Amino acid sequence: MDETPPPAETRSSARALLRSETGIRVLSAVVMVTVALAATWAGGPVFALFWLAAAIAVLFEWIAMVWIERRIPSVVAGGLALTTFVLAHLTGWPPVALVAVVVTGGALVVMISMTKRDRIWAGAGYAVAAVIVVVPIIVRDDPALGAFAILWIFAVVWGSDVAAYFTGRALGGPKLWPRVSPGKTWSGAVGGLAAAVVAGVCIGLVARLFGAGPAIGFGALAALSAMASVAGQIGDLAESALKRHFDVKDSSHLIPGHGGVMDRLDAFFAVCLLVGVMMLGAAPFGIGSGAP
Repeated sequence: MDETPPPAETRSSARALLRSETGIRVLSAVVMVTVALAATWAGGPVFALFWLAAAIAVLFEWIAMVWIERRIPSVVAGGLALTTFVLAHLTGWPPVALVAVVVTGGALVVMISMTKRDRIWAGAGYAVAAVIVVVPIIVRDDPALGAFAILWIFAVVWGSDVAAYFTGRALGGPKLWPRVSPGKTWSGAVGGLAAAVVAGVCIGLVARLFGAGPAIGFGALAALSAMASVAGQIGDLAESALKRHFDVKDSSHLIPGHGGVMDRLDAFFAVCLLVGVMMLGAAPFGIGSGAP
């Protein structure tokens, strides 16, 4: 085996790549994907606490971005409400559920003491954070299908995002919404939708191999994946519009090369909202059915 060390130029190029913006973005993405998949595999408290942390981070970024005057009380009240609800879900103890209700009441009191403008924006931030933590936990709790349903959400969101970026760069063409997000194109949107359909159906096929296939056919799963891609892209555009309205480039600088947590979860939030609405209605994933 040739154990000759690589030339100094090669090592220098590798270090330069890691220090570059692209290298930092790729490294951060690898870490985020690895942690998200590990939490999904672990399930239970690990998964719940992972999304609780993400939701609190999003709430913090939201409150800071929309310039709410009572920033610290707003984040603390909302964070405590989310935390107690997660603890109530994990423990199933009625006393913890009662504490969750009391703490949520405290958050409402904080909102009442705000101006009308701040109440609206704080309430919207609480709702976004709640969706980010509640929907994944409920979906993941299904013993037969939960993990694959979460992987399906990841697949359609990540597949759509990556394909939209590269398709848009390769093909260009008319802009999707130039006033809000000048870099997004219709070709990228279509490419992202196609990739989401492929990724979503592939997850369904893998799930079926493990005896945990969705309770809907693959045609319906493809349609649902397309809907999720559209929802995710709308969520992405909505966050871009929000940031433009408040004249900020990123929701924060918590993630090197990517901005804030909300910047990474805008599409995920929109897809979770779609999934949550459908679970309340027809339950298209068959959550709880365990149907192969």
